[in-house]
Amino acid sequence: MSEIKSKKLYDIFVIGGGVNGVAIARDASGRGFSVALAEMNDLASATSGSSTKLFHGGLRYLEYMEFKLVRDSLKEREVLLRNMPHIAWPMRFILPFSEKMKFKIETPVFKFISLCMPWLKGRRPSWLVRSGLFLYDNIGYRKFLKGTTSYSLDGTPEGEPLLKSFKKAFEYSDVWVQDTRLVSLMAQDAKIRGAKIMTYTKVTSVARYKDFWNITVLGVNGTEIFRAKNLVNAGGPWVDKIITKTVKLMPKSNIRLVKGSHIVIKKLYNHDKCYFLQGRDGRIIFTIPYEDDYTLIGTTDVNYENSDKSPEISTDEINYLCDFVSSYFLKTVSLKDIVWKYSGVRPLYDDGAKSATAATREYVLNIDNDQAPILSVYGGKITTHRKLAEEALDKLSLSNSSENWTHTAPLPGGEFDIEKILSIKDELIKTYPFANINWLNTLFKRYGVNVRAVLGDAKSYEDLGHHFSGGLYQVEVKYLIENEFAKTAEDILWRRTKIGLKIDKVAEKKLKSFLKKEE
Repeated sequence: MSEIKSKKLYDIFVIGGGVNGVAIARDASGRGFSVALAEMNDLASATSGSSTKLFHGGLRYLEYMEFKLVRDSLKEREVLLRNMPHIAWPMRFILPFSEKMKFKIETPVFKFISLCMPWLKGRRPSWLVRSGLFLYDNIGYRKFLKGTTSYSLDGTPEGEPLLKSFKKAFEYSDVWVQDTRLVSLMAQDAKIRGAKIMTYTKVTSVARYKDFWNITVLGVNGTEIFRAKNLVNAGGPWVDKIITKTVKLMPKSNIRLVKGSHIVIKKLYNHDKCYFLQGRDGRIIFTIPYEDDYTLIGTTDVNYENSDKSPEISTDEINYLCDFVSSYFLKTVSLKDIVWKYSGVRPLYDDGAKSATAATREYVLNIDNDQAPILSVYGGKITTHRKLAEEALDKLSLSNSSENWTHTAPLPGGEFDIEKILSIKDELIKTYPFANINWLNTLFKRYGVNVRAVLGDAKSYEDLGHHFSGGLYQVEVKYLIENEFAKTAEDILWRRTKIGLKIDKVAEKKLKSFLKKEE
């Protein structure tokens, strides 16, 4: 296949289709800049799709005195919730408490308190937890989310699945988000606003000139060469490798790779709240209601070295998560309970912290503008992706504060007020009376008001085309191909949806055959 050279000079070329790269592409295209983005695999196929799936301030970061990070993240929670109320929703978090529990904690705040009050002997007293939650409630803007409460666990649905040694609980709010859908919807919006989004397209080389970059990519159309005034390196775990191997520059910062792993089991309890569990080693994990029938458990923090090696959960991590949960719940969790597991590598900015848990989650944006500018993204949290994009464009001198727009811009399907969500669902039920209400609700959590674009004028299930399994119909598959850059069965089953949890190998094979015919 011959080499194709683009005649167009783009304002920005973005390397990386994770949450940060796509957020930058979306923001820039919405300002009227010409943008091209290349992702070597699928959107959100690495770090961004392997998160704990929360928009949160990071309660535990308060003990590391990361007050700015927590405050900024808390402010963002409700901005994001307002702009994507179909794929993000409020969730209550239960923190079971026992005065007898002792912790090995090396955080600055805990060290100071232990020094001043040695009689605590490793215990985290209730007043300390309540003080942290008071800060969490009040240092960031909060409109939709409820504040902290505390109560006795005796005789409550929240206390029923727990060991009886836990008598008291604190309960606070954060936000759940479907991380992979967040990225695909931002990419969809960027495309609507004029961006060129290319998946399964690898940047193989770049050449830097005074005023522009030549970027060579290898994708579905063979080899293509693009020109751009600015280059953004949002390569996540590969950010350093892109700088040194592809761009051939010396990095200004170092990256610290930290593997986080999760397991998914059948539903551990019957209510819809999450548990925030404190470990005796100082770490915390969450147990989160997941995809109606499951519980998501995670995460671990393990230093990682090789970004080219696909991360996998280790036996030690599995045992750690199972033992951690089993120390809180009446039901013992073991390897046989796991129905799915996944691992991701967080590309954190290396601040020299002793442990992976203590490494900062702040982001750092480095720019080299000796000739045509290149901006490299280090670290960050899924919660701060929108602010990161704004700051990236500021650093590239492509914006000013008056041009910021994403804080009031809903993602596709989220063009409704969060207070009206029940009435919108009622209208969908009236529009599609043949459809199972639970299935319609699941579709709404993926597409919001765009459910109508997916189902069209269907009057019966027969109008939806082939049913692959698990509620996945032909019309939805075609919508994802045409609008959300889905190309493979894995893209559809595990990133645009989570139907992979419920579909069998026979149905998956039929989906693959259908996609091959659609190429």
